[in-house]
Amino acid sequence: MSVVARQGFKYSIIGYIGFLLGTVSAIFIFPNDFEFYGKLRYILPTAEMLVPFVVLGISYSNVKFFHTVDKDGKKQNMLSLSLLAILVNFVVFTLIFFIIPFFYPKFKQLEAWKIKELILPLILILSFCAVFNKYTSNYKRIVVSNIFDNLFPKIANLGAFCLFFYFVSSQKIAFAFFFGMFSLMLFGYIYYTNKLEKIQLDFSTDYFKKEGFWKEFFNYSFFGFLGTFGNYLAINSFMIGEFMGMEENGIYAVLYALISLISIPQLGLFNISAPIISKTLADGDMEELDRFHKKTSLTLYFLGAVLFSCIMVGFPYLTQFMPKNGVMLREYEPVIWIWGSAVLVDLATGFNGNIISLSKYYRFNILVMLLLAGLTIGLNYYFIKNTELKLVGIALSTAISLTTYNVIKIIFNYIVFRVSPLTIEMIFVSIICTLAITVAIVLPNFNNNFINLIYKPAVVLALIYIGNYFTKIFPIEDYLNVRFIKSILKFK
Repeated sequence: MSVVARQGFKYSIIGYIGFLLGTVSAIFIFPNDFEFYGKLRYILPTAEMLVPFVVLGISYSNVKFFHTVDKDGKKQNMLSLSLLAILVNFVVFTLIFFIIPFFYPKFKQLEAWKIKELILPLILILSFCAVFNKYTSNYKRIVVSNIFDNLFPKIANLGAFCLFFYFVSSQKIAFAFFFGMFSLMLFGYIYYTNKLEKIQLDFSTDYFKKEGFWKEFFNYSFFGFLGTFGNYLAINSFMIGEFMGMEENGIYAVLYALISLISIPQLGLFNISAPIISKTLADGDMEELDRFHKKTSLTLYFLGAVLFSCIMVGFPYLTQFMPKNGVMLREYEPVIWIWGSAVLVDLATGFNGNIISLSKYYRFNILVMLLLAGLTIGLNYYFIKNTELKLVGIALSTAISLTTYNVIKIIFNYIVFRVSPLTIEMIFVSIICTLAITVAIVLPNFNNNFINLIYKPAVVLALIYIGNYFTKIFPIEDYLNVRFIKSILKFK
């Protein structure tokens, strides 16, 4: 088995373990105290939202220019100067952070200011981790970094919450554990990087000054920095925490965990499709790219629609098994419908963004990412300040922003590359799933919620299978057989 195959397999396993850990915790543990969970889910996304202002795209340049500096024996020099630049940027960022209240006194009323003792150090740690993450990826070793980035944050959330709720520890102790996990993650990155190749600090600037290499490094970093502003999930968590409260933020985080189930088929899509996209773009074979685009998008949409349909009919009964019977979550059921539909649209567009980012038009992707961020912030603010919709308003904001973002990319790709992810089969999938949901909802309920939780989604699956059997939209038989299961266990 090749290194890439082994790493890819282990990466996927870690990804699914992390996904399962986060989802199970969000459904059965975190609803015990939405307010404290909301605080945890405010701290990390807020730090992640501010990290780009410290990293400034330097982490991406550690991948872009790695082979160049490696040939010249200067990769340790690049890593050392990158880490030094992060430290300098953080000092400047911190100074600005403390100066802002002198010009805008209301800044001190923000939750981010009130817990700055935790958020600011976390920003520095995550910034260093971002550089080490990209740097170690050059060695084609992605499993350990995936453990750090995927499992450690979930363990930090789960451990801190359990300390506070189950072991009745103080918030300070819980937050100390939370912060400690990220500190451990940074030390882990340093140890692992040193194990791959001994770290030798070299802060000489001669190499970067030669032939103006620093300008090229800076320019690429700047474009990488601009491309990091599309994290609408972090924006949502920050704005909900600031304007609505931590309890609503906790509810939002749990709802997101449920909705993210729809995106399971998308896990690993870019890693699989990137080489094919690159090849077809290089060859100019737009017909093959269009065919592959449509096939992949239909697969993602079909699988996502099936999961969405099951969640829709099972959600009311699932809440009965959550702590406090999930009453508050049940009140926000429209969020699942609205936000879930937007995620389905995102799945239907397939690897739209990847086509653009791998082409010479990659700067356009940056523009639409900035549009997504701006639209999300503007719509969130409007719904929060001018309506009483609360989280439903946030869901509408996300749906409008994400759909606009995807429609623009669809139009751009069709005009420039003559490729599109949309097919007539997607309409049939929508009709079949809508009918299946409708039938499952109107069918009588049993007195036992567990039976309803199993039987309603089972009806949906059966009806979708029957509908697909006659329309031949998706080749289910290609996946539900022993040969396919054996094939996914092979890596040659």
